[in-house]
Amino acid sequence: MKKIKILSVIAIIAGSLLLDACKESFLEITPNGSLDESVLATSEGVDGLLIGAYSMVDGVCDGFGWQAATSGWVFGSIRGMVANKGTDAGDQPDINPLQTYSETSTNPYLNIKWRAVYEGISRCNSTIVTANAALENGAITSDEATSFIRQARALRGYYHLEAWRMWADKSSNTGVPYVDETTDQSTLVNTEDIRASIIADLTEGTSLPNNMVQVGRFNKTVSQVLLAKAQMQMYGDYAAALILLTDVEANGTNPAGQACSLAPRYGDIFDAEFRNSTESIYTVQYSVNDNSGGNNGGSAEVLNFPYKGGASPGGCCGFFSPTQDFVNSFRTSASGLPLLDTYNDVTVDNDYGLVPTDAFTEYAGNLDPRLDWSVGRRGIPYWDWGDMTGSDWIRDQSYGGPYSPKKQVYKKSQEGTYTEVGNWTSGYTANGYRLIRYSDAILLKAECEAMTNSGDLGLGEVNAIRTRAMNTDSWVKEADGVTNAANYVISTYPPSAFADQASAMKAIKFERKLELGQEGHRYYDLQRWGDVQSELTRILAYEKTMQWGSNLYGSASIGAEDSNFPIPQRQIDVSNGNLVQTAGH
Repeated sequence: MKKIKILSVIAIIAGSLLLDACKESFLEITPNGSLDESVLATSEGVDGLLIGAYSMVDGVCDGFGWQAATSGWVFGSIRGMVANKGTDAGDQPDINPLQTYSETSTNPYLNIKWRAVYEGISRCNSTIVTANAALENGAITSDEATSFIRQARALRGYYHLEAWRMWADKSSNTGVPYVDETTDQSTLVNTEDIRASIIADLTEGTSLPNNMVQVGRFNKTVSQVLLAKAQMQMYGDYAAALILLTDVEANGTNPAGQACSLAPRYGDIFDAEFRNSTESIYTVQYSVNDNSGGNNGGSAEVLNFPYKGGASPGGCCGFFSPTQDFVNSFRTSASGLPLLDTYNDVTVDNDYGLVPTDAFTEYAGNLDPRLDWSVGRRGIPYWDWGDMTGSDWIRDQSYGGPYSPKKQVYKKSQEGTYTEVGNWTSGYTANGYRLIRYSDAILLKAECEAMTNSGDLGLGEVNAIRTRAMNTDSWVKEADGVTNAANYVISTYPPSAFADQASAMKAIKFERKLELGQEGHRYYDLQRWGDVQSELTRILAYEKTMQWGSNLYGSASIGAEDSNFPIPQRQIDVSNGNLVQTAGH
């Protein structure tokens, strides 16, 4: 919503505490003085406050971006081992313990994420307070107030869900404070189960219309998917979620009222030009070259570009490298199906230890084409930048391995249009993060069908996604313009593969990895399934066998406590003892 024109009222509040840096006193509900009610209690004023609440959806806070990124590249993807930190050991060292499952409560990334989430909540509460004041003084209609408050509550539910996934003790469902517009900071604790309050806020959003006119606002469909995710993640209530997701599959739209569907080609999803296409149920809106110096662009992902300057995008900073386990996951059988149990039996060839002039033979085995939309690997076209040439695109192969991220990276033809001009890197882009994709929603529906033993156990949804992935028409070698860049062999599942709940869930879990890998979901998926310790222990053991693995992971191990994160010690300190650390941390 940073890209929605900022109304003239923002000039009034720019210097106020409301839109100031993310506050340490995150529980403070009303800014000092009476600016909200005396100045902002108008339609434009309330909408300005609401825009400020939306502006925290990207997670950018107080000049910090990547530490609290809503794209989840640290907490969702690196923690979920579909990526590692990349770069070298010395850059952003606070990520190192997060990827080795050895973080403590004093880790700065945790504190910044907490501040960002609760800043968003504080702004939602200010919007609600001011909307009620504007309604009372007759400055807005009942319908306007209802719309403002429903949006603010849906946002508040989303921010609390983010906090719950990060910090809640899943055995007691405590650990996260719930803050609304009536909260008394002096009595607030984090020892209560707040799930019902989150559900109530998100449910309020499902009464919004689907057409909100502006694509950056939450609508009914967005709220339905978030509510379904909350029901699945917090309660395991697959039956309730299935009702919502069935409606989304049939009738869902983006906030501008455009019907949602699968994009024709997988790669189109990540093209900046199509960031608000039919695949996107909700894209976090970024903009560039708008006199913000890049601050409205993708500053949360600005580190995640190949390191080579001049001949590759971004020119900095070499973070967010795909893991070998993730790459191997795209191997397929002779019939084109995933190798669910044996994908790591063979390692997809990489050029570790080679320079670009050394001979290199590409992997000739069968692959799902989504691999090369997701990962930059040697010898394969990297958007329109030419073939990725290997180690000269990598900052330090001995630490991060031989691969580059790709999904959030812009095309060469888009530089200067979809990227910020004049900043230290063109990694500030307008390629907004796809917070909710249509394929995410229908895979969640497939999961609900499997878990409730209903329908075809999710076979139809999974096969629809795999059918879309078969379209390889743009993956051609530049040399002849005809031959596919690799040996792509992919097919749909036969009904026998979904014979029962266990087999269906096994395929659905793997499909989410292939379809949504490196988009911030994986750790939270594993958390929902209760698979964090078992699955990540297995992957960790494999990654340690890679030449770079010991440098990345050392003696890392994964325990039961690693299914969530410690409450930031800073927040415990500033709460005057109201907040307590969760069990195991």
